[in-house]
Amino acid sequence: MSKILECKGLTKKYGDKYALNNIDLSISRGRIVGLLGPNGSGKSTIIKLANGLLLPSSGGIYINGEEPGVNTKKIVSYLPERSYLSDWMKVSDIIKFFQDFYSNFNVSKAYEMLKRLNISPEDKLKTMSKGTKEKVQLILVMSREAELYLLDEPIGGVDPAARDYILNTIISNYSENATVVISTHLIADIEKVLDDVIFINQGNVVMSAAVDEIREEKGKSVDDLFREVFRC
Repeated sequence: MSKILECKGLTKKYGDKYALNNIDLSISRGRIVGLLGPNGSGKSTIIKLANGLLLPSSGGIYINGEEPGVNTKKIVSYLPERSYLSDWMKVSDIIKFFQDFYSNFNVSKAYEMLKRLNISPEDKLKTMSKGTKEKVQLILVMSREAELYLLDEPIGGVDPAARDYILNTIISNYSENATVVISTHLIADIEKVLDDVIFINQGNVVMSAAVDEIREEKGKSVDDLFREVFRC
């Protein structure tokens, strides 16, 4: 399988503190990958570096063989941990904005997902709960026909009842050649949709493996192994 994301000696420092410490990593196409670790482990740093929001201190990160830039932004769809949408906007306004900004934005898919979640396109964000806002933002991200989806804590702010729908939205709205990277510490909630996992702690990759390998070789769930490795 060809690689969609690679890290080679990737290091990010803030003063004397390492957010990422010389990591080597590769992620293949057509996979759903869990980027898993405690809060502050370096998960968001990797995602921000992949989006060009941060620059490496040394080493490199590559999307489809290129450093993050104009070309990679065309194929990467990014869900940040915090909302960046303006409260005064209606959902339909935001959809129009995304349609104008991204050539690969699928408007019909966006409206279909809104309908399934009973979210009115005429509603303004300021009238919505935090969880509903996060659903809208996820719909926008997953409505792009991207090659790499980078989702930073996509289920952290929603109630447990909504998490299954959000995970189903993720797995049913990307092509088989695309890859989804989900950063989270809520392992039990997302384990069922994952193909691969990457454990990261204190800026270091502790383990990278296929979920099936973990279950067969370790005889444990990903959640159980995570708790053992990180002593949760």
